[in-house]
Amino acid sequence: MKKRIYRSMLLLIILSILSTAFLITGFIYGEFYARMKQEVRNEAHFVSVGFNLNGEKIFSELADQNFSSRITWIASDGTVLFDSSADPGSMENHLDRPEISDALNNGSGEAVHLSRTFGTQTFYHAIRLQDGTVVRVSARVNSVFKSVLNFIPYITVISVLVIILTMIIANLLTKKIIVPLNNLNLEDPLSNDVYDELSPLLSRMAKQNEQIELQFQKLREKQEEFNAITENVDEGIIILNSKGQILSINRKAAFIFGTELKDNINKHILQLNRSIPLQNAVEAAMKGETYEDTFVKGDNTFNILASPVKGQKPAEGIILFILDITERQTAEKLRREFSANVSHELKTPLTSISGYAELMMNGLVKHEDISVFSERIYNETRHLIRLVDDIIQISKLDEKNINFEFEKVDLFEVVKETAEKLTLQALQKGIDFSVKGQKAVISGVRQILQEIVFNLCDNAIKYNYEKGIVEVIVRKSDENVILTVKDNGPGIPKEHQSRIFERFYRVDKSHSRDTGGTGLGLSIVKHGVEFHKGKINLSSEPGKGTTVEVVFKDIQTTDKLDT
Repeated sequence: MKKRIYRSMLLLIILSILSTAFLITGFIYGEFYARMKQEVRNEAHFVSVGFNLNGEKIFSELADQNFSSRITWIASDGTVLFDSSADPGSMENHLDRPEISDALNNGSGEAVHLSRTFGTQTFYHAIRLQDGTVVRVSARVNSVFKSVLNFIPYITVISVLVIILTMIIANLLTKKIIVPLNNLNLEDPLSNDVYDELSPLLSRMAKQNEQIELQFQKLREKQEEFNAITENVDEGIIILNSKGQILSINRKAAFIFGTELKDNINKHILQLNRSIPLQNAVEAAMKGETYEDTFVKGDNTFNILASPVKGQKPAEGIILFILDITERQTAEKLRREFSANVSHELKTPLTSISGYAELMMNGLVKHEDISVFSERIYNETRHLIRLVDDIIQISKLDEKNINFEFEKVDLFEVVKETAEKLTLQALQKGIDFSVKGQKAVISGVRQILQEIVFNLCDNAIKYNYEKGIVEVIVRKSDENVILTVKDNGPGIPKEHQSRIFERFYRVDKSHSRDTGGTGLGLSIVKHGVEFHKGKINLSSEPGKGTTVEVVFKDIQTTDKLDT
């Protein structure tokens, strides 16, 4: 501002000085020009008076004089009789000259035109003499310019001195104007008392400061609301500008990319991750297109949705939504595997039943073997029914589609009831099957608890040695109720222990088929325990047996939590 004021003042003054010098020069030129014309008229008058008194003798006298003006004597027919500056014989007829014509007709005449003799602009004044001839006096205009040019150096020196003085004064005045302005208190504009002319501006600034403060307050509130929302969602949210630089990133997105919140503001998004799907998403959104894709980072799979702001081309900004779909993809994979396994498990008994029935239908079975084939069909049918029942049960647990309500259940009582159903199966293999424990009430669904206990005990008996030992214990520990099913069977190798709760997973598939297992028992156990918010602990060593512990919350603890 200081430079602008200084330049403006200096420019205005310089223009004023130059304009004044130009006007003065013009005035001087006009004055000299007017004097020159008057002098020409006077000389012409003096020559005409002298001619009228002395006749043409005056021209011979004038020929020896050195005049600044040019004197010409012209006959009434335009012939040049005398010229003080040129040979009359070489000059053309002057009858058509306007000043000559005016003098012959009116007694005198004036004209300004280009002299063909000297090639310069010349002022002419002609007077008709008593004998009818014309005397003409002329002066060149360039003589006026020469007179004016003599003043130019003085005018220039004066102008330069005035300009220098003006620069000094302009600098001082500028400082005097600017210093109070630079010291204005803009935080409290009304406290300033500098120039009266600034009062309306300062009052307006004070009102604008109040409005700006209110707007900032609203923006801060909105920013806090936005942060509160984005920080508490499970999806990663990143907001970019039109150049792909990060304007905002929530905690979830920072966690996904393994970075800090504050370290990434104004950085380009590709500094977080350079995966091709992310690059394609940003490029598409910058063109105003919505883009969706997946990318893998570590062991997790993420879905990325890029949406342009206002849908303009190019977009003014981009919003990236990043969702962790690892669990969903894992569930989809399990469903596909489950469908494939179900198809396989159902196909096997159905194929057997179809084959046995076809043999019997075609009469290829001896009469005495019909009972054997019927028994096989019956066994396969029972296996198929158990498989379908297990599939239905695990599907219900998967979808949480259980219509039973939680109630107080004595787990020890459920164990005793279930053990009675398996006593005959244990006796057939010579298994020492025992139940120990105490009353332990938990909150649960009796039917599902029975399934858990039955499948654990059934597995311990089925996959045990002949004359083995199976021990079931119910006990309390601190705030928990623990169900333990222990056997001294062949055990489970370590490489299989992490997968035995998967659907249709079998350690020994041939042996499992012989025992009539569906491969879903332990999966039902896992889902049932998760349904009751319990947990399973497995301990097994090949050749030394297996111990499975299921931990439930005690009913007293559950009541406390509900309270």
